Amino acid sequence: MGKFVLGAKRPLIIAGPCSAETREQTIETAMQLARSGKVDVIRAGVWKPRTNPGTFEGIGEPALEWLCEVKEATGLPIAVEVANRAHVQFALKYGIDILWIGARTTVSPFAVQEIAEALHDNKDVTVLVKNPMTPDIGLWAGAVNRLINEGIPQENIGLIHRGFAYFGDSKYRNPPMWHMIFEMRSRFPEMMMICDPSHICGCRPLLQGIAQQAADLCFDGMMIESHITPDKAWSDASQQVTPQDCITMLDNIMWRAKSADDPEFNDELNICRRQIDQIDAEIFDLLNRRMHTSDKIGEIKKANNVAILQSNRWEDICRRMLTITRRMGLSEEFVRTVLEAIHVESINRQNEIMNK
Repeated sequence: MGKFVLGAKRPLIIAGPCSAETREQTIETAMQLARSGKVDVIRAGVWKPRTNPGTFEGIGEPALEWLCEVKEATGLPIAVEVANRAHVQFALKYGIDILWIGARTTVSPFAVQEIAEALHDNKDVTVLVKNPMTPDIGLWAGAVNRLINEGIPQENIGLIHRGFAYFGDSKYRNPPMWHMIFEMRSRFPEMMMICDPSHICGCRPLLQGIAQQAADLCFDGMMIESHITPDKAWSDASQQVTPQDCITMLDNIMWRAKSADDPEFNDELNICRRQIDQIDAEIFDLLNRRMHTSDKIGEIKKANNVAILQSNRWEDICRRMLTITRRMGLSEEFVRTVLEAIHVESINRQNEIMNK
């Protein structure tokens, strides 16, 4: 097979086990996925950066030999995660086609720099960069820029969205926080963006929904964890699916076109967009008026030596607005996000007034 070219196929489907555990498990999973004709790249974890010590951290170099067998048998490119210079050197030694930098590595500029320098003389390799665990676009963009600065062409770099760590209540293992993706796309508009629903969801029942959301948002592909016996997997068992379930899920995704040539469609779309532009202008006009009112409150508090934060008032606003917006069909998560953003800005402005 020839050199893997990132962007040659969209959507790009990457699938395979979270970890290469045994030769038999790795090869059989890959063969079942490959026979479907739905998968473009086989993935497997060889080194597993884990949060806690004492958990399974990967087979290491022997697993690369199994993946070479997979590549020979299927004709498909292979992707593995790397977290340091030694991993890169081993992966290149075995002819691995795609390297990805995981979320726990992206958070460390030193680790990313080490990987980038190890790739300095190997500019043809494809590198995918997962978002950091924390919702920090600067870290994610910084990781990409370190690779670019070492001479890796932008067309050989892709992005993987795997959700972000969140310390509140969520049905997802790593909530998607889609707005972060829009910001990253604005910085690297030509770069492929692949969704990893397995790590976003953390469980099988939610996978199809997140995969479809990603397709609706024009993601360029999927990375899905698959295992011949998921419940017996040595890592992340709850989020892996059998090869057959993986194929079924892929068959059920409806991929959307980025645009359409139908004049009627474009006319209707433009009408709706003009309406949205007008509504957005009205929303920000109201927000501006609200902030001016908040400023007046800050001046009153300052004149009477009263603290900025009034917890009872904040709780009352949240309770009242959640009741009203629930009847409108707006999600609680969305409403809380909006209210918190407004509240933080109000506090910041009142703080400036207090300290004049």
